[in-house]
Amino acid sequence: MNKRDVRRLKWRSGFNILKRDKFLYALILPGLLFFLVFKYVPMWGVLIAFQDYSPYLGFLHSEWVGLEHFQRLFSNPDFYRILRNTMAINVLNLIFFFPIPIVLSLMMNEVRRSWFKKTIQSIIYLPHFLSWVIIVGISFLMLSTSAGVINQLLELVGFSQIDFLTEPRYFWVLLTLQSIWKEVGWGTVIFLAAIAGVDVQLYEAAKLDGAARLRQMWHITLPAIRNVIVVLLILRMGHIMDVGFEQVYLMMNGAVSEVAEVFDTYVYRVGVLQAQFSYSTAVGLFKSVIGFLLVVIANQLSKKFGEEGVY
Repeated sequence: MNKRDVRRLKWRSGFNILKRDKFLYALILPGLLFFLVFKYVPMWGVLIAFQDYSPYLGFLHSEWVGLEHFQRLFSNPDFYRILRNTMAINVLNLIFFFPIPIVLSLMMNEVRRSWFKKTIQSIIYLPHFLSWVIIVGISFLMLSTSAGVINQLLELVGFSQIDFLTEPRYFWVLLTLQSIWKEVGWGTVIFLAAIAGVDVQLYEAAKLDGAARLRQMWHITLPAIRNVIVVLLILRMGHIMDVGFEQVYLMMNGAVSEVAEVFDTYVYRVGVLQAQFSYSTAVGLFKSVIGFLLVVIANQLSKKFGEEGVY
């Protein structure tokens, strides 16, 4: 049997499988259409990063300028300040926010009272469903110098008020704490699902060997979910240049603008407010390329350390 016959048999086998399970494959169509229409088709828009784009001339007739917008970005005196702010906020989230759902999942897994466990889960999940407008509003009510609860408590115990909202040194910390409070509960969903798949017999064998709860957690639970942790960490690296626009924009004010300006707010300011479409697209493309490279590097490093990685 030659290669052509083998290829023909493969096509026939694939067609038969598709025909047999046509209704199951039909369920994939909405997801495929979503990614096609909203993810892949808009990718043609990156072309305007290399053009002096005009909405009146369109993609085909706008003037090509090559890497001019990227040169403008890298020569902009604000570029390194924006890069510093973006990286600093994401590194803080990576150091403090990323591990907390793992620790919280391990703690919740040790709870034996199902009603208590479900109650705690519901409480910590709730902030995820609140908008950033509400989260920032609560932050203002808690931290403002005029009517903030925390500053009033500081005055009651004899301390002076602290300008949490207008002091630049507190800005990155506030963003990190807000992210933790809002998303840490939702972040436990994947880890709890991974922990639920751990073989119970491993824990029983560990108990027979005299292993306490902490030992079981360290030698059984964590190694069992290590691959999930690595995969999520790799995917997280792809968003290292992304900071939540709504959160930063709502928390930003003139006093903290030096440490608050990030790529997302910068793109909004120059792309939407100033209608510099080509330049803002170049900024977005730069972010995407950096995120892609970090994912590739993190994935290769994970494989060198014996993990499966993302691909």
